[in-house]
Amino acid sequence: MRRYFLSAAAVAVLLIPAGCAKKDTSGESGGVTLIKAGTITTCTHLPYAPFQSKDASGKVVGFDVALVDLVAKKLGVTQAIVDTPFEGIKSGQDLNTGKCDIAAAGMTITDERKKVLNFSDPYFDATQALVVLTGKPYKSLADLKGKRLGVQGDTTGEAYVKEQVSKDSLDVEVVSYRDLASEQQALVTGQIEAAVGDLPVWNEYLKKNPGKVEVPTGFDTGEQYGFALKKTGDPDLLKTVNEVLAASRTDGAYDAIYAQWIGPKPTGK
Repeated sequence: MRRYFLSAAAVAVLLIPAGCAKKDTSGESGGVTLIKAGTITTCTHLPYAPFQSKDASGKVVGFDVALVDLVAKKLGVTQAIVDTPFEGIKSGQDLNTGKCDIAAAGMTITDERKKVLNFSDPYFDATQALVVLTGKPYKSLADLKGKRLGVQGDTTGEAYVKEQVSKDSLDVEVVSYRDLASEQQALVTGQIEAAVGDLPVWNEYLKKNPGKVEVPTGFDTGEQYGFALKKTGDPDLLKTVNEVLAASRTDGAYDAIYAQWIGPKPTGK
């Protein structure tokens, strides 16, 4: 008969009561688990001013960035930002593969996206806008018969336009662009006759490029932005994000950030 001898370390493991295994807290900060201790890593897709874009020094700034900074302050960490294609954000891939802890990309909360992402409470009410070169006669989607209309791909703006074109049998060619900058460039260079996108983003473009484009109409789609987290991630992180958002609306921080990056806050919002 063979005899088997256990080492002292093995015996110690066997003697640990069930359910008492020590939790790995190497990535914890402020009581939540992060992919890197001391840092909350944010995935976004640039540029998308005024929500996130680079300033003259190359630093990423904006409305979303400032709000996540409040979360970072609550956790006692700093924010690091990763610029990544929007598809990887909205599909949940970037969060699932550990590229980031949170996604802040001016992203609309939808039932489809909720299947793969955990969303925070809404932090911004958004509408879509039709944008044309100044002086162009277009006032609606129907006015663009036989014309090319630009949208940013994989966005709710793209989905809205395609739905309206199909529903109303409009003779409009919808052209999708990978990012906002490409869509804006296509409009001002005459590659498309009009563009549709989030109103606050185009308002920012109007401020920086006065007289170049105008917004003849908007579409109230009832959209709300939310921050996204990993579907199977730490529930305490989502709880912290929501607590910070709620606190910011009562202590004046949200209004100050809104005024800085968006402008005068709408009554009742």
